[in-house]
Amino acid sequence: MTEYSIGKSTLIDWLGDGLELAVLDIRSTEEVGYASPLFATNLPAERLDVELDRFVPRRVVRTVLVDGGDGPAAAAVDRLRQAGWSDVHFLRGGIPAWVEGGEELPTFDLPGVPFVTKVRDEKGTPVVSAVELNAWRDQGQDVIVLDTRTLAEYEKAHVPGAVGVPGAELLLRFKDIVPSADTKVVVSCAGLPRAILGAQTLIDAGVANAVSYLDDGTRGWTDAGFELESGRTASYGEPSEEARAFASERGESLSAKDALTFIDPRTAERWNADPARTTYLLDVRTPEEIARANVPGSISSEGGQLLGVSYRTIAVRGARVVLIDDPLGSRARIVAHWLARRGFEIAILLCDFEARERAAA
Repeated sequence: MTEYSIGKSTLIDWLGDGLELAVLDIRSTEEVGYASPLFATNLPAERLDVELDRFVPRRVVRTVLVDGGDGPAAAAVDRLRQAGWSDVHFLRGGIPAWVEGGEELPTFDLPGVPFVTKVRDEKGTPVVSAVELNAWRDQGQDVIVLDTRTLAEYEKAHVPGAVGVPGAELLLRFKDIVPSADTKVVVSCAGLPRAILGAQTLIDAGVANAVSYLDDGTRGWTDAGFELESGRTASYGEPSEEARAFASERGESLSAKDALTFIDPRTAERWNADPARTTYLLDVRTPEEIARANVPGSISSEGGQLLGVSYRTIAVRGARVVLIDDPLGSRARIVAHWLARRGFEIAILLCDFEARERAAA
């Protein structure tokens, strides 16, 4: 089994060589928490054998399993090699060996906070504190809070009066929720990443409103002594034609300087079948839309989540990423706008899902 183990120095070299590589933290979700120190994809050992094909579609991809230093990665490598995974390894000593020494190490993906704070610093994204936001409300100012987390997260707890609009949905839903250009818009999440990217997305898209992000999101709100509310108190509905026209126009503005690649279904199928390269087909629409109609072989991957925690879905670094959206494409444009800046190779596939639904009816 030792021939299938690698040391810390080898993994450091592999993280920087530019070749396809999958790194999987196989500890329990509770132990890993928000992110692995490697920002590797968390796939717990008990789910590994059943779900690995989803995260690493090609069994020849160089793959490294990382555990808590207690041995399950070595046993998993033995099973997976017998099942046909020809290039799978484990990190000797696991996470404890990786973090030993305390030095700054490369990660499998760019951590969300460093990336978005760099965006904030470069762009000068406006910020408002919880105290300021509360004062605006007390003064009767025209202000709205948009919470860019998933609706499940929003439902657990959010700033009172906030509207749940996951990050990739911002342009598509904006005009229906914020009809007046005079309304101040404050973007919130649980902390920083999705709020900063949400606010900067609206600014980069050229919306007329004054846009800022809520400093430290819901955490900043409670730290200031204010209470949160729970429940799906306010969210988006089906977009109106005016909202769709707005999203189309603003999406074009957002992508004006992005070198976007658009492909057709046949190209996506050819890429997905390519034995020499990994391709992810990620549908960035809402789960409800995906349930009604989808592209065979695609993975439901809400766009807003990809913005902040892409490593949870994209396990193979160096893979091609195809973002699937409806013909409007505003959600795919938002995701591409940011993921391309994180080094991902992105293409967009637009599909007329309504026509597919009609054909299937």
